[in-house]
Amino acid sequence: MVAQLADAPRFENATDLAFEDISSERYREYRFRGGDVVRIEAPLKLNVSESGGHRIFDAEGVSHYIPAGWIHLSWVAKDGQPNFVK
Repeated sequence: MVAQLADAPRFENATDLAFEDISSERYREYRFRGGDVVRIEAPLKLNVSESGGHRIFDAEGVSHYIPAGWIHLSWVAKDGQPNFVK
């Protein structure tokens, strides 16, 4: 079960990296050559590095790193939320 935003774990950033709020997304999927797909449920924060890698913090408190090289990114906005925020 995915935690509600009010129950989201505390986000602690001890770096100089800037993270954007993507909590309007229900999930996001990264598709790679060869057909591999990485799906992240309830993403909350996103940093895109200069190299194109994505750092994502989700509502379960899991930190993800998606290296550059994916060929497709998709997401679904939560009901009543904008489809694009950045």
